[in-house]
Amino acid sequence: MRAPDHVVEAKRWLQFAREDISAAELILQHPTIAHRHVCWLAQQCAEKAIKGALIYLQIDFRRTHDLDVLLNLLPFEAEIRQSFADLAELTEWAVESRYPGDWQEANEQDARAAYGQAKGVLEIIFTELHKRGLK
Repeated sequence: MRAPDHVVEAKRWLQFAREDISAAELILQHPTIAHRHVCWLAQQCAEKAIKGALIYLQIDFRRTHDLDVLLNLLPFEAEIRQSFADLAELTEWAVESRYPGDWQEANEQDARAAYGQAKGVLEIIFTELHKRGLK
């Protein structure tokens, strides 16, 4: 029996999130690659994980890269907030890591922090969705 469309689509989003965090981890192991790539992939991982959860839970959301706006729509937002009170810094990497601008270039500390936040968000989302029936 085929899973409902929203479950299939949610799993696609969550797979992309996993792939983004895996790519970020690989880049962290290569210090010659610019740290901004890790930051961008980390932001993308968190965004896709949250959107995947929203799709699975059949909660509508607007198009945005703002992780806090998206996170606030989740019924288990508090579980993520216990570890990550504010995702604004991670949200900034959606733009700041992709384009030159008047901001400081990402460094290793930024990359490791972004990676840690994204990985943590992803893990909490998988735990919470598993409780809600995601296989």
